[in-house]
Amino acid sequence: MCGIYMHCRMKRFQHRSLSRICFWKKQSYANYHHSCITLHQSQLPNRDLKRFLNVYPNICFSTCRRQLTCTLTCTPISLLLNKQHRTYSKSIDLEMAMPVTLSEIKKFLNNNKIGFDQGYTCLVLSCPLCCGKGSSLSKMQSFFINMTTGMFLCHQCKRSGSWQLFQDYIGLQNATEIAPVKTKGKSAIFSQAVLPAIHVDAADEEDIKKAHELWAQGIPCGDADADTRNRVLEAFEIKLIKPETLKKYSVRYKDNCLLLPWFHIDKSLAGMKILRKSDESQTDITETSLPRGEQRGGLFGWNVITRAHEEVVLTATELDAMAVQQETKAVALALPHGISVLPQEVLAYLEQFKRITLWFNNDVRSWDAAKRFGKKLNEKRCYIIRPKDNRPQPFQALKQGLNLSQILQSAHALGHKSILSFRALRQDVFSELLHVTEVAGVKWKRFTQMNKLLKGHRPGELTVFTGPTGSGKTTFMSEYSLDLAMQGVSTLWGSFEIRNVRLAKMMLTQFAQKSFGEYLSEFDHWADKFENLPIYFMNFYGQEDLKKVIDTMSHAVYVHDIQHVIIDNLQFMMGMDTHMDRFWKQDLVVSAFRKFASVNNCHVTLVMHPRKEKDSDMLQNASIFGGVKASQEADNILILQDRRLTSQRGKKFLQVTKNRFDGEIGIMPIEFDHDTLCYSKKKLKDSKKHVGKEPGKDHVEFSEEITGEQTFQIADPEESM
Repeated sequence: MCGIYMHCRMKRFQHRSLSRICFWKKQSYANYHHSCITLHQSQLPNRDLKRFLNVYPNICFSTCRRQLTCTLTCTPISLLLNKQHRTYSKSIDLEMAMPVTLSEIKKFLNNNKIGFDQGYTCLVLSCPLCCGKGSSLSKMQSFFINMTTGMFLCHQCKRSGSWQLFQDYIGLQNATEIAPVKTKGKSAIFSQAVLPAIHVDAADEEDIKKAHELWAQGIPCGDADADTRNRVLEAFEIKLIKPETLKKYSVRYKDNCLLLPWFHIDKSLAGMKILRKSDESQTDITETSLPRGEQRGGLFGWNVITRAHEEVVLTATELDAMAVQQETKAVALALPHGISVLPQEVLAYLEQFKRITLWFNNDVRSWDAAKRFGKKLNEKRCYIIRPKDNRPQPFQALKQGLNLSQILQSAHALGHKSILSFRALRQDVFSELLHVTEVAGVKWKRFTQMNKLLKGHRPGELTVFTGPTGSGKTTFMSEYSLDLAMQGVSTLWGSFEIRNVRLAKMMLTQFAQKSFGEYLSEFDHWADKFENLPIYFMNFYGQEDLKKVIDTMSHAVYVHDIQHVIIDNLQFMMGMDTHMDRFWKQDLVVSAFRKFASVNNCHVTLVMHPRKEKDSDMLQNASIFGGVKASQEADNILILQDRRLTSQRGKKFLQVTKNRFDGEIGIMPIEFDHDTLCYSKKKLKDSKKHVGKEPGKDHVEFSEEITGEQTFQIADPEESM
């Protein structure tokens, strides 16, 4: 039988497919080494050859005479899942978002005879990557598998990846345990499957290197002379923090910078936060993180943790952590991203603690973050400081002279019962009455008139946004969501109509308020700033299955603590389906998003096309395409009205036609700037044009400082259409 030599470079290769190919014949075996897989088989039936070529149709092959040797040289996509790039956009990997249940994880581990202990958020086991499956649990428990996402993390060998990658690795490891077959008198050599270490982007590597250099040059605050230490503490307004506390947390200073270190689980330096005092200002203190990207491994205060500690206090800032430890003697850690996101990598650090107290600020956003983090950390072990005027964040409480030990003792357990009494709701009701303005939601800074209509952006609501085709719905929603993201609202974009590259380009232009065609040299400057915003993108385009979209959203809410999801637009996502009535299908989709918003306490915005109406008619709630389900389920309905084609002086304006929060409805005039792609910016008019105009006829312009360097002018709402 003629043999065939095949060499293939494939974009996608799954190890489970290799297992199926390897076991067509008992005589076959596989060598896996450095992403190169070689299959040897003395005879291969034609039907199996056809099956192989059907699985991998892009294989180039040539014939030889005596034996069959199939060589596949590839880079498996699963090995690259944890590769992160320092770019100004972030996408949710579809394979990382594949749903997995705890029962499936346990079944796989049991079937492969891998012992484990079940923790609060992770399964803990000995690392199969660095010490083999045969190691006992007591020998090494450095390997964690997240019980919700299946992501694995090993603190010993510094490897991390998705559940699919772990399954592939174990499958390959089992395949290499097959008894070797002698070929030409020599035994085949089996190489153990090796996974690459956690990939660190080049820019992050440079930041980490810089952090180590600054750390080596820094002077420990606890060891400095009294005059120097007092000068530094006074400059950063932290004189209430004692020298022994600064020494315990290894705080250092260099020139006009205060260095707050983050430590890995092995107590090595992972990065730092830098507080820099401006020479020109006596009050401005800027914060910088190294590394600057999302890959911020480690926790502030982890250097004081030992295996004996079973209780810990989590705070939003490093100063809060030091204040808690100093005044209460309790172990305190600071979260790397504050209240914006709790990375799932941090869950592995906190697995050893039986009691976790969340002590953030006493505002509504901090209260929501505490409940959201408590759910992720396992409510059974979490306690929270309920928001009251006399219970601010720890460092503020220290400055106000409050008793921090007494406040810490007042922490309450998080409830998770399905049926509640008013007693359980009493504190939440009081909090909403106490913080009326904050309960209304996050305020817009670019669209201040929206604050008068909707009062704010609130979690758990469903907003429907519609407007004529080509009127600029995506452009407006881009800036609308950007405004919220700049204030810390974690945002997930699902752009099914335009590519993510075009969307990110538009958002970057709106963020910088500059046309990069003229200012291309400033791209890196603004891209670095934009990169720090909590904005993520679903890697979808065109028609997509609803279940896959919901699974991806759920994954993002858990991993990135997403608070705002935009679906643009609903009709593009649904596509065409000849097996179901399109109106009935749309109602099911809207209902699914409504349920997602309520269950996950996440705001969902649906961009929808309207029905075909006459150009002379204004759009209404009934103009939304489909049935009445969308308008019924929505908490807010926004309509972008475009009157430019029906009137010589016609303009665009945003109309709020439904507001379930307080019933306020109305209109907001908007004007598009082609250079910056913004609706919030209006060019300043020559002051001479305003001379002699009647009072009230002028444009009253408001200035809102957004980035510290840019200024906006928004037209008065009374401006004529």
